[in-house]
Amino acid sequence: MSRVFAVGDLQGERRALAALLDRLDFDPGADRLILLGDLVNRGHDSLGTLRAVRALGSAATVLLGNHDLHLLAAARSGRLNRKDTLQDILDAPDRDELLHWLRQQRLAYREPVTGTLCVHAGVAVDWTVDEVLRHAAEVEAVLRSDAPGALLAALYGNQPDQWSDQLVGVDRLRCIVNALTRQRMVYADGRLEFRHKLGPDAAPAGLLPWFAHPGRASRDTPIVFGHWSTLGKIDWPEHRVRGLDTGCVWGGPLTAIELISGEVVQTPCRAGQ
Repeated sequence: MSRVFAVGDLQGERRALAALLDRLDFDPGADRLILLGDLVNRGHDSLGTLRAVRALGSAATVLLGNHDLHLLAAARSGRLNRKDTLQDILDAPDRDELLHWLRQQRLAYREPVTGTLCVHAGVAVDWTVDEVLRHAAEVEAVLRSDAPGALLAALYGNQPDQWSDQLVGVDRLRCIVNALTRQRMVYADGRLEFRHKLGPDAAPAGLLPWFAHPGRASRDTPIVFGHWSTLGKIDWPEHRVRGLDTGCVWGGPLTAIELISGEVVQTPCRAGQ
């Protein structure tokens, strides 16, 4: 029987991915892997991680996280941040092939066997699952086109911070990207808040996790996501969500969940590296 694993943020920890696949006894001919974004950056081997994931071929469904989009933007602009560990990719002989492959990946995915919605960070509280997939596809189409430059140049920014169907152009695309790849907390009216990066218990008054918003239109669908390593736990059954970023790059484990059985598997990240 085939298995379907969702895996949290790798962030360049190639050896941790290899150790996890060994622990899972992963069979690329039968099993499937859903990687929840942030394949690269801050870890030991971003280039090796990108190559390893690409080599999985159709056995892996790959979502784009904020660090992956940052790589695409940095490759265009030539500007890296001080803490980035992406130069090895930008200097690699297969750079163009890797970046082209990365641009073909998704921002959201509904796993067909379990119906689980997979995203990197979250979803706008107003969006149904069908709307999540439709809006993700808008950005995916631009990234896969021959002219993604305008989007990549305009990725950075916190505005607009609330979804409206009336948004157009770059503002619309940036709002979609921010909801899917950057958000953690929201205000009661659904506006995104980007400053708070700790767990929900430490949040200022008036903020709540996106998945705990009482008006969230996707609340009847199981969701797995990454991005938020400071959540403090994986499972939030009252909201039907699981957060799988357990801080591998910061010394925590790499976490996977088998979506059909619900089994959680973890492997250490930096031991022996």
